[in-house]
Amino acid sequence: MRFVIFVCCSLTLLLVTRCASNNQVKQALENDPSIIANAITKHPEQFMEAFQKANYEYSKIAQTKAAEQQKAQLEAELKNPKSPAIDPERAMLGDKNAPITLVTYSDFQCPYCQRGYQTVEEVRKKYGKQIRFVFKNLPLDFHPLAMPAAKMFEAIALQNAAKAYQFHDEIFKNQQKLSSGGVKFLEEAAKKLGVNIAKMKKDMESEKVKARIDADIAEARNFGINGTPGFVVAGVTIKGAYPASHFAEIIDRRIKDRDVAGQQK
Repeated sequence: MRFVIFVCCSLTLLLVTRCASNNQVKQALENDPSIIANAITKHPEQFMEAFQKANYEYSKIAQTKAAEQQKAQLEAELKNPKSPAIDPERAMLGDKNAPITLVTYSDFQCPYCQRGYQTVEEVRKKYGKQIRFVFKNLPLDFHPLAMPAAKMFEAIALQNAAKAYQFHDEIFKNQQKLSSGGVKFLEEAAKKLGVNIAKMKKDMESEKVKARIDADIAEARNFGINGTPGFVVAGVTIKGAYPASHFAEIIDRRIKDRDVAGQQK
């Protein structure tokens, strides 16, 4: 499509430089669309070279614009941070009073979420006690095992928060087994952790677990996170499996701002 648009623009420019009016150019192309096809056929190398150059320039412009938008979003959300609901009874990793909160909205069956899991582990390792991590659920409809896994995670969390995150780690580390083993794989993973399976199955269908997952989904949507993985890092949203360096940029900026604010008091 971009190629055709570019060709049309090239022909338009050519005809205009030969003193044709805009109406004449339009009429010529409407009367004989083969002008475009013939020009491409007779000069394919020239057209492809021009197209590739234009596409390269367009890509640079698009990347610059995306970077500017991302920077503007970062600045806006640093000034007006998002505030995910953090229930003190909710399973989390790290010090509950840590200065930086990292929330993920994830789908156990999503391959990009596996990458997101690896990034979170890298970030947690780097910042240690400065980070508290909360896993929230955003199971996508086209992943049939995502909802059972989410229910199981929350049901296990009602028994033991540490075991819930061990279950979380086991699934993401062995995501290919989830696809092949299904619910049986999930239950086996829970059994290995010494989970009370009967209680887990009962709690999976409880109103408490349902309400928690529904609240997670609603919160993600409210923050404009419609795909997985999504994150809120120190109040700033990240949509997609960005590298750890992007998380670090946000966290370092937040820590720096807080240090400066503390010195000014």
